[in-house]
Order: sequence, then structure tokens, then C-alpha cells
Amino acid sequence: MRVQESALSEVFDAAIIGGGVVGCAIARRLTLEGWRVVLVEKAHDILDGASKGNSAILHTGFDAPTGSLEARCIADGYAEYRSIHQRLGLPLIEAGALVLAWTEQEEARLDALIDRAHANGVDDVARLDVGQIRQLEPELANDVVAGFRVPGEHLLDPWSTPYAYLLHAVENGAVVLRRCMVRDGEFDGTQWRLETSRGSLRARFVINAAGLYGDQVDKALTGSSDFTIRPRKGQFVVFDKPAARLVKHILLPVPTETTKGIVVCRTAFGNLLVGPTAEEQEDRSTAAVDTETLQGLRRAGERILPALAGEDATAFYAGLRPATDEKDYQIRADRARNYITAGGIRSTGLSAALGLARHIHRLCEEFGGKAEPLADPVWPRVGNISEGAPRGWQSPGNGGVVCHCELVTRREIEEALDGPLGACSLAGLKRRTRVTMGRCQGFYCMAQLAAITAGRFTQPMAGDDDLPIASSSNTLEPAEAADVT
Repeated sequence: MRVQESALSEVFDAAIIGGGVVGCAIARRLTLEGWRVVLVEKAHDILDGASKGNSAILHTGFDAPTGSLEARCIADGYAEYRSIHQRLGLPLIEAGALVLAWTEQEEARLDALIDRAHANGVDDVARLDVGQIRQLEPELANDVVAGFRVPGEHLLDPWSTPYAYLLHAVENGAVVLRRCMVRDGEFDGTQWRLETSRGSLRARFVINAAGLYGDQVDKALTGSSDFTIRPRKGQFVVFDKPAARLVKHILLPVPTETTKGIVVCRTAFGNLLVGPTAEEQEDRSTAAVDTETLQGLRRAGERILPALAGEDATAFYAGLRPATDEKDYQIRADRARNYITAGGIRSTGLSAALGLARHIHRLCEEFGGKAEPLADPVWPRVGNISEGAPRGWQSPGNGGVVCHCELVTRREIEEALDGPLGACSLAGLKRRTRVTMGRCQGFYCMAQLAAITAGRFTQPMAGDDDLPIASSSNTLEPAEAADVT
């Protein structure tokens, strides 16, 4: 299939490679700044790489390296999300976080973390004694030693957020090409010509936001890369909805040099989450879960919240983070070729995406890429699928509930299949609606869902490599990766 004729004949201001949260945010920012943008994604749908598996937390950046680009982008992204989320129909579930020390060694690091938080502009952080901690979270294990509260850490819908960013771009003129892999490219001194699996594209600027493949895209287009992606896998256990009653805050460990550690928190969809692990691997495309690690995660969760021992685990999943050997984001700007790489965006990408997009736009302006910002942009709203606001099943004319575990209606499914960013795969539909992501993992609704979606997907349901996994209640059996619920 070739790129549509209008895209073939047009010279875009910017071509963005990668439809993850960072690429979607950059597309939105440049479009609002008046740029003509095309975003290309090699998968059947957006958010099909690193962005599909995360812990869905809006971080304040309290523990980011002081003075780093990451710290600045998180702060900017956090502020912008809070200012725009209601206008886009996105939830913000105000939870707050507790950073908990379980040993004297961890306690000894708390004051330095608090000092870093204050240096990063997160001023409302202060120590708590054990009595105060237990008053806030009475289900915690008795051996907690100390901690502090970060009131500004909150919960997000991890998929509607980047979807809304990209929809905002599309509704204001951006073009999105899925199933479009960039294979090669050449810059002639004025513009790029990108050779893709769907034909040739031309653009004045190229922005590489390819996540787990960022270094490979660099090499394909420029001949080299300044960094190497080293995939870091994180496995998660998702507990059934009754378990969410056990915790009010996001429970964070004292971070180490390499990882933020295992988190226990509610999700925007009413479950309770334990994870992630931090496992180095070579494979960039497969994030398999394994029984031993999942059992270890469950034990870790029960050490923090002993009452979890009586709760059912209903889903397990794993995601890959595009880590590098460096701690900070790997932003590379090649002025001579109008080429920018946004690489090495690890676990804070969801929080930093809007700030990163502003940073990328500033770099483009420094290269001489200027336009007139849109005077009156369209502001679309996405349908709510979180538990932080009324759901579709609560309004009339919804066509009936199809997925009873997650209360997803026929109207929500049909709306997700239509429009400029209609779901092209079961995985994409899941991330837009929560369908098949509940306790039965699609066992009861899959036949009806197949009938509704017949002929609508570019990736047939039988070939979807992101199908739900089976629930196993209190036991943990080997399974393939699935998305968070």
C-alpha cells in the first residue's frame, strides 16, 4: 500500500518517527505551533511499543537528577498536563505518594532525597514518623521504618493520555500513517526524503522518537548513533479490583542508582498494581513474563501490604523501557541536517512528554524552523475510561454492555473503531476502551467483540500478538505479556 497522494506530493514541516507518548506529544506541540506535521508508526496502531506498558503515574520529578534535562522536562510536562487535562477529557486521580524506608540503610538516604526534591522545586515534601505513616496507610506492614509524603504524585490513564495528544494534533491538521516503517532517508541540504514501507515522504525536519529503536533509526538515517538502547524489562502483577481498597497512596521505595524500584499503587481503572522489575535483555520486541519473577513480585507486594495475601491476581504484563548507559535523556540535535533524536526516555516518559515536546520545539526554532501558532485550535475530548469520572455504561443509549468485567459498552467500542485515529487492532481497541482487560480476560465477550469488529482491523484478531492472557486467580502460571488493566 502506498502513502496517500496528498502525503506523497507535500513537503511537511516535520516528520516524526514513532507513535509512542513522546512522538504523540511532539506532534501535538508542533501542530499547535503552526507546523504541518506527519507522524509515522511502523505498528498497526499507536502506543504499540514501550509506551503501552507503564505504571501510569504523573511524577513530580522530586527524585530526578537535579539540573538534568529529565528534571526540567518532568516539571514542564507536569505543569502542562495539569493545565490541559480537563479540556481534553483526561483524568487526574489525586493520590499522593509515600516514599517508604524499610531498613536503616534506606532511612539514611531519605534526607538527601528530600533535599533533592526541594532543589527540584517540589517544596511540599517533608519527613513522616512511623505513627504518621501508619495513620495514612493502616494496611502497611509493621516493619516500615520511616518515610516522607509527596502530595503531587498522581494517577493517570496511561493510554488515553497520548491518544488525546495525537488526536489534538490530527484535529488541527496533522497526518498519521500507521503500518509505515522508515527504511532509509537522505537530506539534500534543504529537506529530507524518507523511504518508507508505504512510499516516500518529504519533510524539512525529521524528529526521531522511535523509543526502543531510536539508535537503529539514527544509524539508518545518519549513519551513526551517539547512544545504544539497552532494553530494560519491567514485569507487573495486577490484582483484582477489591484489592484497591488496601491502599490510598502510591507506595514508592527508596530509589537506587538504576531503578525506582517496585511500586504498589491503585490504577486509574480500579485495580491494584505491583511492579515493575528491572531486567536487562537484548530483545527489543518481546516482553515475556515468567512465573518465578511474578511470584517474587507477589511476595514483595505482600511484604508491603500483608493483606494482599488474600487477594486475587487477575492479570500480568511486562513492558520494555528504552534505557541506555546514560542516566539522562539522550536528546541529540544535528543542525546541519535538521535532525533531532529524542532517545533514552525511560520510566518518566509519560510525565515528561509534554515538557519534552516543548524542548524539541525550542530546538527546532533554534534551527530556523518558525511558524505562526494556531490562533484558535480545535480542542477534542476523549471518552473517559478511568474510574475517576462517569463511564459510558452510566449514560443512556450506550448500546448495552459488551465487556461485563470492565463495563465497556457497544457504543464505546464503535466510537473507538471510527474517527481519524480509529483502532486498527485488538490491542489498540483494548487501550481505547478496556475491553477484554478484566477478570475473565475476554473469555465471555470475545465472540461478540469479533462480530462487532469484523472487517475493521488491519491486524486480524487471530494474529494479534497482544491478546489477553488467562487469569489465574491466586496462582501464577506462565503467560505471555499483556497490557496493564
